[in-house]
Amino acid sequence: LSPFTPFATRNWRAEVVFSVDCTKLKDYFLPEKREFDCIYFNFPHCGRKAGVVKNRELLAHFFHSSAEVLTEEGEVHVALCNGQGGTPADQPRREWHNSWQIVAVAAGAGFILSNVHPFRAETIHGYKCTGYRSQDKSFCVEGALNHIFTRSMPLLYFKPMICETELESRKVSFQVPQVLVDKINRGFLELNSNHPVRTVKEKLTAGLRQAFPLQNTNYCPSLLHEGHLNDVCHSNIFWIILSPEETPSTEEMSNGLAKPKFSHVDFCRDTDKNGWVNVQEGCHISKRYYLRPSLLPYAHAITQRGDFLPGTLHVLSGPVFRKCLISPYSMPVFHEVVFVCAVNRGTENSCIQMLVNNIKTSIHSLHQTVSSFKLSINLKIQYFICMKTDTSGFCEKGSCVGIIRTAHYELVSSELVVVFASLNLDLLAMLICGIPDWRMLWTSDTRFLHQFPRGELRLFKSFSLYPPSYVHDVSFWVPDGDQFDEVAFHTIARQVSGEMVISLQLIDSFQQSETRRKSLCYRLTFQSCDKALSRQEVAEMQLLFRKEINQRLRVTLR
Repeated sequence: LSPFTPFATRNWRAEVVFSVDCTKLKDYFLPEKREFDCIYFNFPHCGRKAGVVKNRELLAHFFHSSAEVLTEEGEVHVALCNGQGGTPADQPRREWHNSWQIVAVAAGAGFILSNVHPFRAETIHGYKCTGYRSQDKSFCVEGALNHIFTRSMPLLYFKPMICETELESRKVSFQVPQVLVDKINRGFLELNSNHPVRTVKEKLTAGLRQAFPLQNTNYCPSLLHEGHLNDVCHSNIFWIILSPEETPSTEEMSNGLAKPKFSHVDFCRDTDKNGWVNVQEGCHISKRYYLRPSLLPYAHAITQRGDFLPGTLHVLSGPVFRKCLISPYSMPVFHEVVFVCAVNRGTENSCIQMLVNNIKTSIHSLHQTVSSFKLSINLKIQYFICMKTDTSGFCEKGSCVGIIRTAHYELVSSELVVVFASLNLDLLAMLICGIPDWRMLWTSDTRFLHQFPRGELRLFKSFSLYPPSYVHDVSFWVPDGDQFDEVAFHTIARQVSGEMVISLQLIDSFQQSETRRKSLCYRLTFQSCDKALSRQEVAEMQLLFRKEINQRLRVTLR
C-alpha cells in the first residue's frame, strides 16, 4: 500500500497501515485520526478482467468512504490510465459509456474535479507500477492522469423569502419569486464588495472619467415598478400583485403599524394581445407591479433631479430582473449600469460616437490587464457593442453587452438632448475575466471570490473541471386552444433545478390530424458549474419538473 521503506517510515514518523479496505476507511482509524488532508488512490482496479461498471462501483464506494475521513479543505487524488476517466483531459478520449465516468461517480459523493495533470511515476521515489491483471507485472502508465478532487458546496434548497423595498415613499414587503431567492439583495455593487462585477463598474467609470465629467448618482430606484413598459414582452416580467385583503388600513399605515404586503405571480396565462395581464372578476387584484426589468425607465427621473448637470455623465447601477429562455448568455437577473448625459441638440451623434469609443477603449484596457490576447477582445467588442438610435429598450440578444440610444427631453432648454448608455456589467465581467458561465457570478463557493482581491481583475480559473451532464426528455400534450408559453416553461425549469438546466431544446412536435391536438417533446440538459450534481439529484429534479409543468401550464404528460 505504501512506497515507504522502514527507514523512511522511522525518519518521517509516518504510520503505515496494511490491508486497508478503501471502501471502509473510517473502520481502520480512530476518530481522532480520521481527518486526512490528502488521500491518494493510484490506479484503482477490481482485479483481473473487471469491466467498467464494476470499477465505477469501486470508485463510488471509495469516494463515499473518503468523504467520511477527509478534512473540509482536503483533496482526493485518483490516478487512472489514459482514457479511463472519460474526461476531455484524456487523449484520445473514450466514449462516455465505455469509461469509468469519474466526475459523475465522484459527484455522487459530493466531490468536484478541481485539477488534473499527468501522472509521473518517476517523480515518486521507489514507486513501481505493478498489478497487471492481479499479477506482479507492470502496466502501461503512458498518458496516465492524476485527478484531484475537492469537496463541493451542497446543493441549496431555498425557502420562500420576503423582501422589503421602498415604493411611492413608503416601505413595502413582497414575496420574492422563487427562481430569484438566491439572487436578491446579494450586495455585489456595495462599497465593501470585492466582486468582479463591482470592480468592472469602478474601473469602467474611472476610464470614462478621463473623457467626461462624471458623477455617481445616489438615486436608488425601487425594485418594484408600476406603469407601462415600452417594447418589453410582458410574459418576460416578474409580476408582483397587491391584493386588497392584504392592504393595511389608512390608519395603520399612517401610524406605521403595518406594511402593505405583496404576492408574486409566477405565470399569468390570461393576457390580452399586447401581453397585459387580464384581471378577471373575483381575482381581487387592485394594482399590478413588477420587478424592474431595466434601469432605463428611471433615467428620466435622474434628469429631473436638482443635481443633474448638462455635460456631465451621470451613473446609475443596480440589479434588474427578466424572465428569459435558457441559453449561455441569458440571465434572469444581472447588474445594469446606465450612463446619462445631456448635450446640445445636434451634437448627440458625436457624443454617442465619443461614448462608444471610450467604452471600447476602457473594455480593451481592462481586458489587457487580465489577458495578453489582443485580437480576440477587439473582435468581441465589435460583436458585443450594439448601437441604437431608437427607444427600443434593452437589447434582447444574449451576446449584446449594452446599447447606446438617444431620446429628447425638455429640460432647462429645448436645445438639450439626453444620451443614454446601458451596459450589462455581468457580461462585461465574464468577457474580461474569462468566466465561461454566468451562474458562476452567483456562486456561494468562496473559491470564486478568493480569486479576485479587492479592486483587482484576474483571469478566472475554474475549480470545477469537466462537470458531468445529464440528459432527460419530456413529452406532453398542449391544452386545446392555448398558446404554449415557452418563457414560463423555461422559468419553471430554472426554478425546480436551481439553475442546473443549461439547455432546453424542442426536439420534436406532432399534431394529430383528427383532433388537432399538439404534442411537444423537449430535451433538458442538466449541469452544474460549481457544485457536485449526481444522477439521483437530477432524476428528482426531472420528476419535480414534470409535476410543476402539469400543474402550472396545464399540459398533459405523455
